[in-house]
Amino acid sequence: MLDEMYSGAVAEQLRTRGHDVVSIHDSDYRSLEGAPDAEVFAAAVGARRAIVTENVSDYRRLETAALADGNPCPGLVYTTDRQFPRGDPATVGRLVLALAGLLADPPEASSSLFLKPVSH
Repeated sequence: MLDEMYSGAVAEQLRTRGHDVVSIHDSDYRSLEGAPDAEVFAAAVGARRAIVTENVSDYRRLETAALADGNPCPGLVYTTDRQFPRGDPATVGRLVLALAGLLADPPEASSSLFLKPVSH
């Protein structure tokens, strides 16, 4: 599940590659646009989806609380504006490539990780 800071085009391009990816901007998830992070976190748990987000501080806090309480936690994939700058037109493609690589070869066990761009 792509958080709202990402273009819906990222999810669309990943779906054309055969990946089951949704965006908060998709019609089925649009009710989460502008919702508190705790609500997005809970929706991801309910849908059994990982969250891709730049919002490290808030989601780390939610992750820590869920794990400490023994509650379910979605996988969390963090990015940074430095690694994937939002104002750069090439970012959508770079993000699609990095996420496609992660989806093709997911880590064995991890509740969270930082996504890196694919090096050429």
